[in-house]
Amino acid sequence: MDSNELQKLMREKLEVVPNKARRVIEYLLTNTREAAFRSIGEVADQLEVSKAQMVRVARILGFTGYAELKDALQGAILEQVNPAAMLAKATIIQEDLPESIHRMEHANLDETWNQMKPELVSQFCRIIQEARCVYCLGWGISSLVAESCMMRLRVLGIPAMLMQRSGLALLEQARAVGEKDVVIVCELPSYAVEVTETVERCAAQGATIITITDSLAAPVCRYAGLSLFVSAASPTFGSSVLGPLFLIHVLTSVLAVSMGSKAKAALEEQAAFLHDSRYFHPAFGLRYS
Repeated sequence: MDSNELQKLMREKLEVVPNKARRVIEYLLTNTREAAFRSIGEVADQLEVSKAQMVRVARILGFTGYAELKDALQGAILEQVNPAAMLAKATIIQEDLPESIHRMEHANLDETWNQMKPELVSQFCRIIQEARCVYCLGWGISSLVAESCMMRLRVLGIPAMLMQRSGLALLEQARAVGEKDVVIVCELPSYAVEVTETVERCAAQGATIITITDSLAAPVCRYAGLSLFVSAASPTFGSSVLGPLFLIHVLTSVLAVSMGSKAKAALEEQAAFLHDSRYFHPAFGLRYS
């Protein structure tokens, strides 16, 4: 059963089930990713229903139990982030693909913006300014977001390190993280076990965790002192990074303003470096051989 079939099934059942079951199905429809990765007890507690009610809903939908329903939900989510499946779907639909990407990326930016609450941005700025060192963690495509964050923090004069797969495993790199440190982790689907284990270790060692994810279902969120959410939908590849990069752009820009004279001094030093002809061509009067 693909994601469209599963959603169609749940919508059809909404019209004929009792109120409690309707509330569960509505949650599954609107929070598919969260439901797919949370335990039956966590979902039941949030909805204030019994586990037995969750099992009854699963059977109403034609599954043998909640575990089978959860497998179907996870399959639907994995289909949404499987690049091969997404490309195949785009080929079948035969829409104007550039237009679809343009429309979806605009939606990603708008949805990311709508989730960017002023109080969360202020909390981010406070945490970063109080940090001893900021570790920016990412795996796969998420590492592009982590690296962008690290570069911007360093330009502002904030001690920042990039944590990504390299000569050392992520868990080995986590040994250096401790109290008063901050870990900013970007985690887009699919969620990596090593990233979750690394964040868990950093949290256990006293670090403050800031998560940038597309969903509360991301396992790293359980360790977060601050969770920031983005939209990363894509009609082809697994996840788009435009929403997350936009978030980093806004967060670090607001951070620069909130830092005042410290940011000004750091940016002036950076400007002087950009005029060093050993590294950069002069801004005007360029000559090329």
